Order: sequence, then structure tokens, then C-alpha cells
Amino acid sequence: MDSTRRDFIKKSIMAGVATGFSVKSYGKIMGANDRVRVACVGYSDRFRASHIPPFKALMKEKNFEMVALSDIWNRRREEGKAFIDKQLGTDVKVYRNNDELYASKSVDAVFISTADFQHAIHTIEAVKAGCDTYTEKPLAETMEDNRAVLKAVKASGKIVQIGSQRRSGENYFAAEDFIKSGKFGPIVMVELMWNVNQPGRWRRPDLVANLKESDVDWKRYLLNRPMVPFDPRKYLEYRLFWPYSSGIPGQWMSHQIDTVHWFSGLNHPRSVVANGGIYQWKDGRTNADTLTVVFDYGPANDKTSGFQVQFTSRFSNAAGDTKELYYSNGGMINLDTNEISDTGGLREREAKAMGLKANLLPKIKLEGEKVEAGANTGGDSLTFNHIKNWMECVRDRKTPHAPIEAGYSHSIATIMSNAAYRTGLKVTFDEKTQEVLAGGKPFKY
Repeated sequence: MDSTRRDFIKKSIMAGVATGFSVKSYGKIMGANDRVRVACVGYSDRFRASHIPPFKALMKEKNFEMVALSDIWNRRREEGKAFIDKQLGTDVKVYRNNDELYASKSVDAVFISTADFQHAIHTIEAVKAGCDTYTEKPLAETMEDNRAVLKAVKASGKIVQIGSQRRSGENYFAAEDFIKSGKFGPIVMVELMWNVNQPGRWRRPDLVANLKESDVDWKRYLLNRPMVPFDPRKYLEYRLFWPYSSGIPGQWMSHQIDTVHWFSGLNHPRSVVANGGIYQWKDGRTNADTLTVVFDYGPANDKTSGFQVQFTSRFSNAAGDTKELYYSNGGMINLDTNEISDTGGLREREAKAMGLKANLLPKIKLEGEKVEAGANTGGDSLTFNHIKNWMECVRDRKTPHAPIEAGYSHSIATIMSNAAYRTGLKVTFDEKTQEVLAGGKPFKY
């Protein structure tokens, strides 16, 4: 980890030099007695349930305070202020938008939990205003936004933690160590699953019925998406509609595919195919309620080596829940049960018949907690540890567990998956142009 962080900082400094950023800002390390002023950008369920509890528990120890809230919906501004003030015993200042927030020069860091398609742009705004960020995933839903946010963050030298909280889990650290030590052997297959039976997931019917265009800044909400007439569903239930969210890939798959990149050291798939549809919940949504994505991973210059990743997800039946299963020739790592075992490994009889030796992994229990698909994943130790890590990195300026590169990589996989589903084509990635290609052409919404 230390070596990785040193390399990252060195690369960031060089990137800063290339873009004209002064490396002198690295000398501006916040003192232990300096209070970090934090704002909420977008008062969401995620912020309320997942960000506030760890922040509340750690704010005094780390000398952080919540001072502001920015939201373009008047109701959320009122509710957010009331909630934050009650939880933290503070009196936060409320702003109608991010321009007003950053013009106030009153914050050092922000939590960003806005709509999926806004994360990248809101992160760019924040780092250009001199703020560190905790940015929820997915980082970006288009490569244009993905490239822009990577460039902006690297030029700024700011601390950005992507909300991929598995990177702060004890069991995931243990799995990473076992794989990278060579004891696991080459990964030959990964099976990922995320199933729920929740007709109300990502739906807000009561709020939709009461939201009026005069309550929000609709033009500001759309940012760089096409200008369309006001639609309360696309504001409140955006995860059901492209191009405001890819739905399943951006919300769920991005968590799990991130561990593939982390464990394997690979930055993105070589190719992706996908199939699925709206089979159960025909409520006007445009994002799939059932999806299967198959990835090919491996060195770009070696098509004979690598491994396959299969991701499946459905809204219509919860059997299987969440699964993350890593296979090698000697067995498997099951991050559902947190066990390493010889399941499926090469046994003596089969090995001997081919003049080989048996290859069986030892049985090891990984410490850590399982992530539930049905939960808001807000009260788990992973999120607590992840926010704690971010707060510590804001203080010591070290690289966080999920840096901007991690978000950039999971976004490539997310965008490739969405492109494969929407075009029906095999999708690849162009290293030179950093473009997702469907049928040899850049994927555009």
C-alpha cells in the first residue's frame, strides 16, 4: 500500500507539472489543530443514512465540522438543514446551488451524493474550488465526463475518495493480500451476483406526485445532459432512466467490478458483452431490471491469457443475494462467506492422470463483514472505515483507499457494460483515445 501510494503521489505531481499545477501546494498540509469545514453537496438518502453516522462519530476526534449544505430542491434544503443541525448540534448555512456554496469560501471539503450522472461534474467543481471530496460512485457514466474529472483531480492535487467502500473492508484487504502474494494462483474466473426482489427500489412515488418544477432548478439539474421538459421521475427516480444513470451497472456492478480491478491490478476489461431487459417492472423505466454482463480481462497485448468475469443482477427474485466468487485452479475465494477453500481445485486423481500434481488451496477464514444487497449499506463497518480513511487522508494528504484512478477504472467498466447492453454489440476499449468503442465507434448516448 505504501509503495502504491508513493507511486500515485509521484505520478500526480508529474501530472500536475504537465498541466501547470504548482507542486508547492503539496507543502500546504493541514495542521492537526486546523478544523476542517465540510459541506453536503446534495442532501440524499445516502448522505443521511451512510455519511452522517460515521462523520458524527469521528468529527470531534478528527476536528471536522459540518458547516454548509447545497441543494437545488427547496424541500431538501429545509429537511437537510433540520436533520444535520439536530444530529450534529450545529447551524449549517444553506445554499441554493454549488456556485453559491463555493463563492462563500467557507468550506474545505465536501460529501458528494447527487444524481449518478452529476458526480463527475460536481467533483470537478469542488476540486477547482479548492475542496477535497468524498464522491459517491459511480464516478462517471460517460467517458467524456470520466476523462474530465480525472484530469481535473490530478491537476488539483486534492484528496478524492470514491465511495467504493469495499476498499476499506478487512476481508477485502485479506483477499487482496492472498491473491497478490501468489498463493491463490492466477485468477481463472470471477462470478458476481446482485439480486433483490424490491419493486420499490429506486422508486419515490409519493415524492414524485408532489414535486413541482418551481421547487427545483431543473436546468441546473440537467447539467450537460440534453435539455428536456421537466419530469419529476427523472429528478427523483433518475436511476431508472438513461442518460441520468445506467442503473444496475453504475449502482451495483461498479462496487463489485472495482474489486476485480483492485485484486488483479488490471484497469479495465478487454471486451464486454451484455444482455437483459425490462422483464418484471414495466413502470416506464428505461434501464434494465434484469442484466447479465460478461467481461474478458487480461493484458491487452496477450489474448491467450486472462480470465472471464460474469455479472448477473435482477430485481424480480432475491435468491442468491450478493455473491463475489473468485476462482483459481486450486480453489476459490468466497466473499459471501468470507472463506478461502479448495472448492473446485485440482485433485490428485485428475492431476495424476495428466502427469500433474494436485493443486488445492488451504482452508482459511477471512475476517470481515458481508455486504448485504437489500440494505442501504450505510450502517456497515466498511462505510465507517472508508469515511474514516478519507478524513485521515484529508489531514495527512496520503492517498485514500479508493483514489480517483479507482473511480476512473470502474467507470470504464460501467460505461462498457451500458454500451454493450444498449447497442447489443461487443464493446472494447481504445487505450490511445481512452474511448469505449461499440462496433468500432465511440459510444454516445
